[in-house]
Amino acid sequence: MKAYLSIGSNLGDRGHYLQQSCQRLAEHLEVKIIKRSGTYETKPWGNVDQPDFWNQVLEIETSLAPLDLLDLCQEVEKSLGRERLIRWGPRTIDIDLLNYDNKVWEDDRLILPHPRMEEREFVLAPLREIAPHYILPSGKRVTEVCGDGEVWRLESK
Repeated sequence: MKAYLSIGSNLGDRGHYLQQSCQRLAEHLEVKIIKRSGTYETKPWGNVDQPDFWNQVLEIETSLAPLDLLDLCQEVEKSLGRERLIRWGPRTIDIDLLNYDNKVWEDDRLILPHPRMEEREFVLAPLREIAPHYILPSGKRVTEVCGDGEVWRLESK
């Protein structure tokens, strides 16, 4: 199954946390990273009194079921020091499941596709880079939509 993940960090060495989250996801036998966007710096969304984020989007292939993939993402977050103290607060790493094989899913743990992905330019900009033909839940192509917030693509190092 093809899935898209959004990853972001705004505490500590943001680049390190993005790299480590990708490495730990890829170490799982049922996850293969197919594409990884560049890094985008963005202002925080929601709770704005915190450091800027670095964000990326990953396209992966997985044989994990949606909730098992969510569990893996949360395990990786926890292993990298993620604490869930404040909604939309600062974090070492945040991994969101945006889409899982275009399935619609809703329960108390997971909503697919991600309900706010079309509002967030920090998701849309890196998604445009790796999947310009991606069709959003609204039926529009990702290149036709602009979300809230400014993003800056960082130069590769």
